[in-house]
Amino acid sequence: MKAIVQDVYGDADVLKLRDIPQPVPGNGEVLINVRAAGVDQGVWHLMAGQPYLIRLFGFGLRKPKVPVRGREVAGVVVEVGAGVTRLQPGDEVFGTCEGSFAEYVCAKEALLACKPANLTFEETAAAPVSAVTALQAVRDAGQVTAGQKVLVIGAGGGVGSFAVQVAKSFRANVTGVCSTGKVDLVRSLGADQVIDYTREHFDGAGVLYDVIIDTAGNRSLSVLRRALGPDGTLVIVGGEGGGKVTGGFERSMAAPLASLFSGQKFKGLVSKENHKDLETLTRLFEDGAVKPAVDKVYPLSEAPGAVAYLREGLARGKVVVRI
Repeated sequence: MKAIVQDVYGDADVLKLRDIPQPVPGNGEVLINVRAAGVDQGVWHLMAGQPYLIRLFGFGLRKPKVPVRGREVAGVVVEVGAGVTRLQPGDEVFGTCEGSFAEYVCAKEALLACKPANLTFEETAAAPVSAVTALQAVRDAGQVTAGQKVLVIGAGGGVGSFAVQVAKSFRANVTGVCSTGKVDLVRSLGADQVIDYTREHFDGAGVLYDVIIDTAGNRSLSVLRRALGPDGTLVIVGGEGGGKVTGGFERSMAAPLASLFSGQKFKGLVSKENHKDLETLTRLFEDGAVKPAVDKVYPLSEAPGAVAYLREGLARGKVVVRI
């Protein structure tokens, strides 16, 4: 089968299209004929091996432990391993795995759900990592409720575009922060207000927010606190914009400590992949409350370009690879 493989850490040019053996599902796994794979920031981090901190968490010190890139998957089950009970061959599914930039991939049943009936494979592939992260940021960490003022920073990106819609489904008043080229997209996602950060600063607008969800990662805690209400909650999603060692994750690690000395709550979010949240998202998709915003779709052979485009920060929503 064909797959996008890398032997060393580096830029997008380390990714190569090769023929490799088709995997065999193990206990609790299914074999998926991949139709589409989403491109999230985690793909870049695992490709580059940055921040270096991730190499200490089992991803490989000198080279990737799993050579095939891609984590978000949508496709059709072709074979099931021992112990699989919810899925069967022929099921259209989506979820997370390791190595979805390939014609076939094995994934744990526990990290898969049936594909939303009203979405294409390309739309569905945009959701597993980004939409689950957004759901957990809004529902669990932010505990958003109806009528609250919610600020989503990075609203035109992968996680942010979903966070705007999920917060609206909770009947919150949502303000999205993005660059000029993404203003129309964020407005189309249902944001009540949109702030173009190249023209105005949200922390100087005089509005205090009940919940701030920061998916961009390049603003200090002191700046974010000025826009947060005295009892508000700040949710820091992942870490971007930092150095090669920690990559900005130090903000997430320091956030809970800062909460000890303030009425404001600061939370660093590390999303937890599971099929129940995928099923929750399926209901939101099929009800029309949330719809993936797909910017560009690349063929498998051009997956390196897809990763590079995402990292440039120009993507309006999600980037997807069609297999």
